[in-house]
Amino acid sequence: MKKFVFRKYKLKAYQRDALRDYLKPPEEITVSEWAEQHRILDGRSSAMPGPWRNNVTPYLTDIMDEFNNYETEEIVFCKPTQVGGTEAMQNMLGWIIAQDPGPTLIVYPTDTLAESTSDNRLQPMILAAPDLAGKYDDHGSSKLELQFDGMYASLAGSNSPSNLASKPIRYLFMDEVDKYPNASKKEADPISLSRERTKTFQNRKIYQCSTPTLRTGAIWKAKESADVEKHYFIPCPHCGQYIELKFSQIKWPGKEDGLSAADRAEFAVYVCQECACVVSDAEKNLALQSGQWRAVREPAANKKVVAFWLNTLYSPFVRFSEIAKEFMRSKDDPELLHNFSNSWLAEPWEDSKLKTNSDLVLERQTDIEAYILPDWTKLLTGGVDVQENCLYWTIRAWGDYLTSQNIAHGQAYSFAEIVKVMNLEFKKVNGDGVFVNLALVDSGDQTDEVYEFCAINSEWALPCKGVSNGLSHYRLSSVNKPGSKAFGMNLVLVDGGKYKDMIASRMRKPNGKGAWMVHKDCDQDYAEQVTAEHKVTERAGGRETQSWKLKTSHAANHYLDAEVYSMAAADILGVRNLFLQNIVDEEPAPEPPAKQSTPEENWIKQNENWI
Repeated sequence: MKKFVFRKYKLKAYQRDALRDYLKPPEEITVSEWAEQHRILDGRSSAMPGPWRNNVTPYLTDIMDEFNNYETEEIVFCKPTQVGGTEAMQNMLGWIIAQDPGPTLIVYPTDTLAESTSDNRLQPMILAAPDLAGKYDDHGSSKLELQFDGMYASLAGSNSPSNLASKPIRYLFMDEVDKYPNASKKEADPISLSRERTKTFQNRKIYQCSTPTLRTGAIWKAKESADVEKHYFIPCPHCGQYIELKFSQIKWPGKEDGLSAADRAEFAVYVCQECACVVSDAEKNLALQSGQWRAVREPAANKKVVAFWLNTLYSPFVRFSEIAKEFMRSKDDPELLHNFSNSWLAEPWEDSKLKTNSDLVLERQTDIEAYILPDWTKLLTGGVDVQENCLYWTIRAWGDYLTSQNIAHGQAYSFAEIVKVMNLEFKKVNGDGVFVNLALVDSGDQTDEVYEFCAINSEWALPCKGVSNGLSHYRLSSVNKPGSKAFGMNLVLVDGGKYKDMIASRMRKPNGKGAWMVHKDCDQDYAEQVTAEHKVTERAGGRETQSWKLKTSHAANHYLDAEVYSMAAADILGVRNLFLQNIVDEEPAPEPPAKQSTPEENWIKQNENWI
């Protein structure tokens, strides 16, 4: 049997140093500390090349260090453009390589962007930091797979599902998630596919950042559903109160001063919402150093998902005047305003022209009591929304140019009550009486009962049903249910979205011609129900569509539906042409044609003295 002889080797000094460095445990430092000690910004991708300094963008420090919080599993950063969200992500990657290696996946919107980022940002960062360069295997790496001692970092585009569903991953980074494609018939969405790869790691970390696009977009939904949401507060340099920077507090001179929009923007300042003192750009940048991230809603007991939200006002690279100038450039163009909302304010896009609220409804009250008609009334229509246990009804007066006013509304518990109210004689202020001309009754619920009710009351009632994306506001079909008393009766198909657009638009008009108004002492419940929905933009199949959705999941919108049916009834009766009656009434009666004399009568008139 051979004997193994262990020889003692005397290591040279440089070998001892190398071995000691190799065996030395990682430093106990946070991501922000690592970045300040080791990160070098490259001139090709940064406007401020050189060593990383946390005090340049101090709001990123806590976001980066949240990565070191053992309780936190996921970080969400909802941000405007150019505030450092991607740089913070790269600092986290550098910390992983140097301090706690593990398999990593970085997902970008496209493969092309992933390759470009690898060439122009990630590899330069790695080669510029000695503690990263020493662990980097240049020869074994490719653009989309970077190899290091003890780990790899895969880069993938969200448009390549096959690259998102293979190797197990401990660290997952997702950049600009609102630009990812939706799920297809064959594959789940890229975010879900990427998350699946982290399931085997109990100590996983996920970071996603993006500029928001729509309220239904990935980053906004992630922010809203996070266990805790934090906003950045800075101390006012004048009163010392911690304030959140809001766009509404940027003030600039008005048009009456005779300045151009660009000149007015140059005088834009921030006015503290606590003390009304002016905060300059320089004072803001100084106050950023003492800023604090604070929870803006009650945090959940389990704080695994932490969301951070920030707008452009906090950027040390953007002056208040630039923000004002961009807003004035964008405000009259929906596409530009969409970009301003997303990229500058970090807010999802909504068409503000169609925003409604209960206060707006109550502002539309007139001085005419309920059940009394304005003297301009030419039509009276009703709408009934049928629920399982009750019915909501509304009656609206109509005049020229779609001028309208809610006369009465209420909740009934039987169809007999609906008959009574729809057959009331309503009086104008001048004493003239008017009856409801037509009411539409929702047949989506209790269909058979509604059909029978409308057949019995066919002189003033028609059944209706909601449809979406109709070619017109309404169209007439027919009841084709054999055995029903209403068989062959008109069935009105109503595109509720189009009528909600009209209601929201006219609700914003001041009381008067063409306005959508309500009677005196209108109640709060009605006001809240007719504004329970808002129009949101959704992305599906690469296309953006707009539709009306409930503002909150349990909100009641029955009066809104009843008003839609009442408006459709008015359309059926020709409400848009009512003003033409005035033209007919005002035209003088034509003169009767002059009687034509016969030749004999003409001869007699000319020769009256012949006798």
